[in-house]
Amino acid sequence: MSTTDWEGQDISGQTHTAVRFSDLEATELVNRGAVFTDCTFQGAQFNCSVHTDAAFVNCTFTNCSFFEARFTDCKFVGSNFRRCTFDLMEVAGGNWSHVGLAGADLSRARFRGVRLREADLTRARCRDGSVRDADLSGAALDGADFTDCDLRGSDLSTLDPATVRLAGAIIDVQQALTIAQALGLDVRAD
Repeated sequence: MSTTDWEGQDISGQTHTAVRFSDLEATELVNRGAVFTDCTFQGAQFNCSVHTDAAFVNCTFTNCSFFEARFTDCKFVGSNFRRCTFDLMEVAGGNWSHVGLAGADLSRARFRGVRLREADLTRARCRDGSVRDADLSGAALDGADFTDCDLRGSDLSTLDPATVRLAGAIIDVQQALTIAQALGLDVRAD
């Protein structure tokens, strides 16, 4: 187990495997290309941290804070989040496939151009949030709340409109056709 204070530090290029971080202080941390594999983060503070081309593969995050954290082209494949907060978090690009975000409050988070294939977003609260241009193919979305969420450009092919909340969601024309077809409507041009 490691209790570490990385506040304001640059950890670029570091590699950690199977390390358990407890109460990690990573506020305002700078991370370019660091790799974490099979690590556990308990009570970590990633507030205002900046991550670019970093990898967190098969990691577990419990009771962590990501307030105003920024992730650009990062890899989180297979990672799981439990009881974490994501206020004002920004994610641009990267691969978040197979992540576990079941029940997460993502209402104040922004995702853009992110690969979320087969992610577990069951019961995720994305109300007023933004999940733009995301690959959600195969994602588990049952019970998710996308009320007033900006979903433009995202793959909604596996979305079942009967099992999610979509009132006021912002979508594009192609997505509207996809949702209409999922509802069993026969959409015709004339």
